[in-house]
This record gives sequence, C-alpha cells and structure tokens, in this order.
Amino acid sequence: MIAFPCAKINLGLRIIRKRPDGYHDLETAFVKIPLRDALEVLPSDCLLWDGAEDFPEDNLVAKAYRALQRLRPGVPPARFILRKKIPSGAGLGGGSSDASTALRLLDELFDLRLSEDELHRTARSLGADCPFFLKDEPQYAEGIGDLLTPVSLPLGGLKLTLVFPELFISTREAYSSVTPREPEEPLIETLRRPIEEWRATLKNDFEASLFPKYPLLSEIKETLYRNGALYASMSGSGSTMYALSRQALNLPNDYKHQTFSLK
Repeated sequence: MIAFPCAKINLGLRIIRKRPDGYHDLETAFVKIPLRDALEVLPSDCLLWDGAEDFPEDNLVAKAYRALQRLRPGVPPARFILRKKIPSGAGLGGGSSDASTALRLLDELFDLRLSEDELHRTARSLGADCPFFLKDEPQYAEGIGDLLTPVSLPLGGLKLTLVFPELFISTREAYSSVTPREPEEPLIETLRRPIEEWRATLKNDFEASLFPKYPLLSEIKETLYRNGALYASMSGSGSTMYALSRQALNLPNDYKHQTFSLK
C-alpha cells in the first residue's frame, strides 16, 4: 500500500504561555499543501526499512509502528519505503505527516480497526501536530497544537510559493528563545479579516527571535512582499518562508522555491 503524506503551513503562530510540563500553549491554523512525500508499507516476514533490517528507531514512521505494537500487540512486521520531498527542519511537518500516514496505512493493511480516538491518541503521542494530519480540512489549533477545530479559510485560487533557504532550525532551538505573550485578539478572529490585512495582523511569534539570528529569513520575507505577496510568513518554527499571492511571483534565480495553486 502506498500513500503520499502532505506538508502543511501555519497561518499565524502565537506562543501564549509556557506550561508546567515544559510545553507551550499556542494558537495557529494548519493548512495542508500539495508538497508530498511518498510512503509505501508492505507485508513482510521481518521488519525492514527500504530493504534493510537496520530499522531507524528515531524516525517518526518507525515510532508510529512501535506505538501501534504497544496498542495492538502482535501487529505483524512490515517493510517501509519512504521517499522524502518535504525538507526536514523546515516547519512543514513532514515527519509528523509521515507518521500519521503510517498509522493509517498500517491500520488498513493489517485490518486493525482502530477507532478515530485511538488513532488520535496514538498520533498525539508521536507529536503535537501529528493529529492534524489525520484530518482532511484546515484546522484551528490550540493547546500544544493538538486541540483542533475545523476552520474555513479564503485560500481558493491563490498561489502558494515556498522558499527553502539552506537552513535547518530544530524545534528545540526555535522554542529556546521565543517570548510567550497573550495576543491582543484571538487568532481565529484575525483569520476572519481580509487577507490584505493579514500582513499587519497575522504574526508568527518565532520570527521575532529567529530573524535576528538568521537575517536571510527576513530578507526573503521582504523580497516576497516586494514581488507581489499578499501575505508572507515563516511556516511553523522554520525555516521555510512562504507567500500567498494572486499571481505567481517572479523571484531571484538563486532562491530555491516551488509554487502551487491552492483549491
């Protein structure tokens, strides 16, 4: 069985407070985008990773399989073949999407008959944004990113441009310097404003601490606006920068980027 885990972008990301458990309460909107990995899961006599028996225990797909073993002892071994197109450390949720997709594929392949609650709880144990990738529509996220509510967003017909700087920013690094703050208005209200107003109102709180450290990110954002972006932002905790626009943007030749049409 094969599936194509998709990436996501964040529309706004507000870090509200640090919790006693060390995590942070936040609010954001998750939107799936057409950038995809490819994941194939096949029955096997032994546990294999792309034909090798050296199974990568730190990979989120491998962790998804182990989590299902704990939930359903006796889950048969499988062969996993993962082809990456979503860059790591880029704020696009590729690893989380791979993990949630693996849960769906294993559930179907081995007829585990997991309930939606079991899938959600297992995905949540793998990462705060993993439950989102079990959903089909944009979600307004609260808590640590796992409390999800469907949200309608006016993105149809827009162009999405992703710019990939040669930077890896770990989630730990991003959170280490962010300053939590209470928002002036709920993000869900900000999202109801016309997209032309988002530039002034819809913020990613990681930008304030990461832009001084990585000036290239700020430079890319300004370039996106100079070239016609309606809204530009860093996705998640970085490092991908993205733009929403009416027309495809004409960017410098040295920018590694991709453009998609949103439906």
